[in-house]
Amino acid sequence: MTSADDAAAREALLDELRPTSFGIAYRMLGSVSEAEDVVQESLLKVHQSLEAGEEITSPRAFVATVTTRLAINELRSARVRRERYVGEWLPEPLVTGGRDDPAVVAETADALSLAMLVLLETLSPEQRAALLLHDVFGYGYPEVADIVGTTEVNVRQLTSRARRHVRDARPRFRTTRRQHDDLARRFFAAAGSGDLAGLEALLAHDVELTGDGGGKVPALARSQRGRSRVAHTLTNWLHALARFPQVSMRPVEVNGEPGAIYVDDQQRVLGVWSLEFSGGQIVGIRSIVNPDKLAHLGPVGDVAAIIRSAR
Repeated sequence: MTSADDAAAREALLDELRPTSFGIAYRMLGSVSEAEDVVQESLLKVHQSLEAGEEITSPRAFVATVTTRLAINELRSARVRRERYVGEWLPEPLVTGGRDDPAVVAETADALSLAMLVLLETLSPEQRAALLLHDVFGYGYPEVADIVGTTEVNVRQLTSRARRHVRDARPRFRTTRRQHDDLARRFFAAAGSGDLAGLEALLAHDVELTGDGGGKVPALARSQRGRSRVAHTLTNWLHALARFPQVSMRPVEVNGEPGAIYVDDQQRVLGVWSLEFSGGQIVGIRSIVNPDKLAHLGPVGDVAAIIRSAR
């Protein structure tokens, strides 16, 4: 095999490993930009090892190890930054639904949803890694121990504690995908028409509304709870949006769940909404308008300019 063939084979292998690396890094960090940095560094290490003539028995396990350890280190420093974050912190959303989604390598939307990523934030980096690698990516406990760099006994403890924490915090009553789609359709129809009673009928009594503007775009200072309060806030928001004819909404799949993307008249992204369901009702609504968290979705619009134009 020629050197050109070797180089082509290495590039093909790196392309093959990229989705696995991104899937782990994104779920660990909840940030597309931070995950991409980890992926680049991980694939560089694989490339350097191959060029040095090292024999890698399992490239997938190798990149999972490198990615996980880099993500654990990144998560520790990211948590310090997030403690200083203005307002509520939410993960960066992914618009999913295509066959080539780089994060959908675990083939389970539940492990990709914004609700799950928010919940994972409450775990230690090691708990998060153990739970994801074992329960989502299907690695055995001995493999997870090698990847995380600890004992199998410790991995079992980490995974058990993380699993128990997640189970206790997750909705008890699951909703089918068909119910999700129907609820989302009715929700956005009621929201678009300003139907307060229609909205309230779809919301759980303890529904939570969270907004993330990062201090750069107007958003809720803190989460709101309760059917009536959330419904009134939503109708007020959408009534205000009606003053801006250049803003439109289209339904999309956000992190494997029904949601919506808001764009201006030039199709620049202004915000993303994601819905969470349980027992045939909407239990969570997340609105992400921080422009830094939307840039990976395409050109980002200027919310402040739109507001000024209305005045």
